[in-house]
Amino acid sequence: MSEESDLEKTEPASPRRLEKAREEGQVVRSRELATFIMLMTGVAGLWSLGSVLGRTLDTVMRQSLRFEPATAFDTSRMLSRFASVVWESLLAFLPLLLLFGVAALAAPLLTGGWTFSTKVLAPDFGRMSPLSGLGRMFSVHSLAELFKAIAKSLLVGSVGAWVVWHRLPDAIALMNAPVQEALLHMLDMVLHCCLAVVLSLLVVAAIDVPWQFWEHFKKLRMSKEEVKQEFKESEGDPQIKGRIRQQQRAMARRRMMAEVPKADVVVTNPTHFAVALRYEEGRMGAPRVVAKGTDEVAARIRALAAEHRIPLMSAPPLARALHRHVELNQEIPAGLYTAVAEVLAWVYQLKHWHYSQGPQPSAPVDLMVPDELAVPESRA
Repeated sequence: MSEESDLEKTEPASPRRLEKAREEGQVVRSRELATFIMLMTGVAGLWSLGSVLGRTLDTVMRQSLRFEPATAFDTSRMLSRFASVVWESLLAFLPLLLLFGVAALAAPLLTGGWTFSTKVLAPDFGRMSPLSGLGRMFSVHSLAELFKAIAKSLLVGSVGAWVVWHRLPDAIALMNAPVQEALLHMLDMVLHCCLAVVLSLLVVAAIDVPWQFWEHFKKLRMSKEEVKQEFKESEGDPQIKGRIRQQQRAMARRRMMAEVPKADVVVTNPTHFAVALRYEEGRMGAPRVVAKGTDEVAARIRALAAEHRIPLMSAPPLARALHRHVELNQEIPAGLYTAVAEVLAWVYQLKHWHYSQGPQPSAPVDLMVPDELAVPESRA
């Protein structure tokens, strides 16, 4: 049961999944909203530009039907006259065509926005399969589209019938009106009828847009296994990342160990901690920690120090404080200046003793570590 539940697509689509779907041309689209916007643009354009368009077309029609004997017997003048009529007609319709163009470009911005993808142009032979076609014909999506088409037809038909029935007395009265007046009233009634029908499509679009969003996100849902796989692909496999971090730590440890032979002294716990210090007068403002570690790493640091004759000094409080509060290649804090200065003084005395005679210098004891930098042994 757990394996079956993992295969169910119950998880919402991740941002990466949505972006990938957009790259493939899968965005929210509502044909009902686009149809409403285009038809509403047409009605609004005819309402505002109808008088200008009508006068221009009336002038073009009168010029076209005017008989001129010179034009009737000259083919070149006939073609020139025809081209002039076509050009004037196109100019008359140009504002309306521009409105349609703006509406066609603006409609996608209300849902999924513009997208340009060449993947949708690639041939998909799977969609040419008769079995796939039958499956799409009898799918839930097709049934929903059928129901939507029937409901839209009933709604539009009902609104159109109501408008016609409501304006029927006015239409009958046009038979007794003058031709010019009857024509104007008839065009006004047609525009009102178209406006009512188009506004009824707003109801269809208001229902279709949420449905398209719901269906789009439902189609892109992911199973728990897909979410895990995507996380691995985006963030990296935890096992691989663990191995990379392990290799990075090993490389950093090797670089750190290479600095131990250059250290001036190694302060120890004496067994659990080891911190290598280095100081170059004139080049460093304060001594720096060039290597540090615990347990096995500390043992390796002590072994390298002994191999290269680097002085080892057992100072547990100082070793714990340096290990806790100072990172690699960082200078020690001011609170440890006094204690480290005593250690370095002992180192310089030890070097001098190797080249001279006399008693061996004793290592300093009871080095002062401030309370704010002290690390209890139980927490080390």
